[in-house]
Amino acid sequence: MVDRLANSEANTRRISIVENCFGAAGQPLTIPGRVLIGEGVLTKLCRKKPKARQFFLFNDILVYGNIVIQKKKYNKQHIIPLENVTIDSIQDEGDLRNGWLIKTPTKSFAVYAATATEKSEWMNHINKCVSDLLSKSGKTPSNEHAAVWVPDSEATVCMRCQKAKFTPVNRRHHCRKCGFVVCGPCSEKRFLLPSQSSKPVRICDFCYDLLSTGEMTACQSTRSDSYNQSPKSSLNDVSDDDDDEDSSD
Repeated sequence: MVDRLANSEANTRRISIVENCFGAAGQPLTIPGRVLIGEGVLTKLCRKKPKARQFFLFNDILVYGNIVIQKKKYNKQHIIPLENVTIDSIQDEGDLRNGWLIKTPTKSFAVYAATATEKSEWMNHINKCVSDLLSKSGKTPSNEHAAVWVPDSEATVCMRCQKAKFTPVNRRHHCRKCGFVVCGPCSEKRFLLPSQSSKPVRICDFCYDLLSTGEMTACQSTRSDSYNQSPKSSLNDVSDDDDDEDSSD
């Protein structure tokens, strides 16, 4: 079915509409063989609060952006190659329901659908697209993923020293390796994580020690477990501002 739609006028028109919604700031999305599979609004868990984002699933990429005017204008376009994606379901808890993790080597995050049916459809379609891509390319699924950042609201004290309390002066920081919320003194070191940045990035002392001794996998927290065990923030305050984790540490 995807192959049949690839060169159809209807598919080309749909992709062109998505391009226009992102405007000049967005990257071109029309390439030979690309098919728009589906689209919809998902709630993305950002570092400060959950936020509504418009997602577009193509047969080779996942695109999302901030909603300026629903179905008319989006900004802050993000493009994720699907062959690097793996997804894991998240257990329901409180207001955060029907969620799953989208994990890639450069960025990982949690999203939530409005209903269980919608979640199932999204996950099934994403898995099918990834499977088809890997089958065609002969590549193996990616086994390296960036940590999912723990939201600010889940940590009132440093998650490493368990002593430093966060205040407007004592700011929260995120370790790029484990995703924990840590204080400044516990995250003064930097380490090169090539999949995330060409420059050394902030990591906590615990991960730095493990990385320095070659025990890299030990400091990668299992975020699906952490989401099922940690307190959740409210879904009621959803805004259209930038992704917090892209603009702060």
